[in-house]
Amino acid sequence: MEIHIAGAQHIHFAKIISQTIDDSARDRGTGIARRTPEYIIQKMENGNAVVAFEEDEFAGFCYIEVWGHGKYVAHSGLIVAPSFRGQGLAKKIKKKVFDLSLKKFPGAKVFGITTGQAVMKINSELGYKPVHFSELTDDPEFWKGCQTCKNFDVLTRTERKLCLCTGMLYDPEAKEKQPKKNFLNGLFKSKK
Repeated sequence: MEIHIAGAQHIHFAKIISQTIDDSARDRGTGIARRTPEYIIQKMENGNAVVAFEEDEFAGFCYIEVWGHGKYVAHSGLIVAPSFRGQGLAKKIKKKVFDLSLKKFPGAKVFGITTGQAVMKINSELGYKPVHFSELTDDPEFWKGCQTCKNFDVLTRTERKLCLCTGMLYDPEAKEKQPKKNFLNGLFKSKK
């Protein structure tokens, strides 16, 4: 299995990536925003995507969006082809795109929205915390990306405060402010 930062040499995967996202949304019956092959190609050509494949067979994908002039980075479009599911590939792709985000956009808050329990678990392992949507970008262009999701009406009815998705955020500043854990902390506390 190969997992690479996508480039122009990977654009031949764009149509199957788009179709796999659409199929997954239909099969799961949950909200997944559609992405056109052209949109996916743009992300690949900008070096803001990760693609996985085995012997030139598409296996998985995820891309980066930048919002608020680089203050926020979102991971979107995480998908694994059906024949490669259940092998931990989503976690590897997500880790690769997470590392790419930290390298390209140091200091940016990294976020995602999802209805998938597996993605929530992966995000938690990477240090994301569940947050209210108000802590995510307020850029209206980001929220336009949700228009093709079947749950978009929920988002609009609640003025982008609630949806069926869970918002998750990795804040590098909050990570730096956490006290260092020390084995001796609490060891000698008096007991009453």
